[in-house]
Amino acid sequence: VQLQAFGGGLVQAGGFLRLSCAASGRTFSHYGMAWFRQAPGKEREFVASISYAGVSTYYVDSVKGRFTISRDNAKNTVYLQMNSLKREDTCVYYCTATTRAIVPGLRRTYDYDSWGQGTQVTVSS
Repeated sequence: VQLQAFGGGLVQAGGFLRLSCAASGRTFSHYGMAWFRQAPGKEREFVASISYAGVSTYYVDSVKGRFTISRDNAKNTVYLQMNSLKREDTCVYYCTATTRAIVPGLRRTYDYDSWGQGTQVTVSS
């Protein structure tokens, strides 16, 4: 599956952004989806995941209550609504897909098969 993420940008702390990731090439509803992020000089880290039907979602503790992952299988798109943004949320955000079952422990980069190109999110104080 090919993935293209967009929606990043510059926002003030406390603000919000909505990232989108459009999928093509395969049956989108067969894939679990996730968002990862990477700051300069740091490893790529898990942010949130959602099961193929959208029933199950999981989040890293640092974004719980602020970020919401969702998907629209009719539009082949997964979203990340980010509210109450903090400076430490400044990263490149990547969407990714997996054929594995989405479970709480599926948070490593090698658990995922396809990656989008990333979209920059910058939060200013």
